[in-house]
Amino acid sequence: MNITKDCVVKLDYSVNDTEKNLLDSGAEPLIYLHGGYDDIFKKLENELEGKKVGDSIRVQMTPQESFGKYDDSLIVIEERHEFDDDIFVGEQFQEIIDEENGQESEISYTITKITEDTVTLDGNHPLAGIDVIFEATVLEVRKATQKEIKQKHAR
Repeated sequence: MNITKDCVVKLDYSVNDTEKNLLDSGAEPLIYLHGGYDDIFKKLENELEGKKVGDSIRVQMTPQESFGKYDDSLIVIEERHEFDDDIFVGEQFQEIIDEENGQESEISYTITKITEDTVTLDGNHPLAGIDVIFEATVLEVRKATQKEIKQKHAR
């Protein structure tokens, strides 16, 4: 079966930077709903269209095509007393943000620095600002269930 709209695809993958440093070993296979559901990056989905089990791809992507540009405005410095004593550099957490339009959004932060008085948080994706090379081999392809299509996500 070839990869087409409304297929669930399982990939073995890895992500490297352009200097061949491994950024993500793909320890767990990537499973996504194919067909414009925004489950994976558009450039990857376009490369996978029509592929079948056993086919491989290698796609280089700019930050704009993948994890986004690095945005200095997403660096936040907070007072140290607002955090638990056992926090650590590299710790990640989510925070709900109330937007001006009344909607809520979630942002993921990584603690990048801890001093006696402050904690520095970075809301950028860890791979933001990096050109990446995504390599993948198709492991499985199947038709999506009606529930998956309705939810716009593979189960």
